[in-house]
Amino acid sequence: MEIAVQNRGPWDTVLGTARWAEKRGLAAIALPDHYLERGDDPDYPAYDHLVHLAALARETTKLELVSLLSPVTFRHPAVLYKTAVTLDEISSGRFTMGVGVGWLDEEFELYGLDYPERRVRYEMLEECLAYLSAAVAPEARSFKGTHYQLAEFDPHPHPKNLRLLVGGSGPRKTPRLAGLYADEFNIYACHPEEYAQRAMAAHTAAEGAGRDPTSILLSTAGPAVAARKESDYRLLLERQSAKTNSTPELIATVYSERGYPHGSGSKPAEMLAALEEAGCRRFYMQIFVRDLDVLDLVYDAYLG
Repeated sequence: MEIAVQNRGPWDTVLGTARWAEKRGLAAIALPDHYLERGDDPDYPAYDHLVHLAALARETTKLELVSLLSPVTFRHPAVLYKTAVTLDEISSGRFTMGVGVGWLDEEFELYGLDYPERRVRYEMLEECLAYLSAAVAPEARSFKGTHYQLAEFDPHPHPKNLRLLVGGSGPRKTPRLAGLYADEFNIYACHPEEYAQRAMAAHTAAEGAGRDPTSILLSTAGPAVAARKESDYRLLLERQSAKTNSTPELIATVYSERGYPHGSGSKPAEMLAALEEAGCRRFYMQIFVRDLDVLDLVYDAYLG
């Protein structure tokens, strides 16, 4: 199981997280794409994650750089394509472009961004993925959909190693799209049985499209509330409760009900091992803190 990290915030936080991750030998750093850091408090600043990732491409040498992930209505696929191939060049092939349907209602409302009903956003996502696949193909290909069109020409430049990521928690639509188009399928943390079902659905779709299902990297992400010592774990729970206006007990209960890898002692590593048995190959620790002192604490817990 590869371990990766996801964080957000001002540049110093993002850069510090990336330098720590590269020093500790993590597989990747991922940044989320939101125009609000928190939907319940617009005063929290949010930054453009693609600009941050481009900067990280020059500040790191080994880490994979992952967009996890961009709502489809934020940018036209042509903009995503040009940004992604540019990041691919700057990073020497270390960039993964993630696209999803979006879910944080408040950011669309406050910024006046298009936010059609979920059914339409899934239509847009499928067309966006088909458009991007055509744009990065080594031969000239066209695409014509209801929402997006690409003429038959060679758009240039061609990426070195650009990968597409599809992420979500749905049991049917998202796995199908991942099987058709994704190089990485990020299934949000859940119980191993659910994870295996979604992974199998993606594999079935890939086989139906003539793709090798084993070529798809299966990953997951979840809130990183884990420590070897019970006292440290309780401290992390209390920090999380302060951020979410909840109680530590309720957070622990919800995490258990949803299957998020968390806890103290050997429990976090054991929960990751169960997900690995279900097919998962990479776990993104969602840190989302400015205090980087907790990074080693959490990482060591997941290592076991």
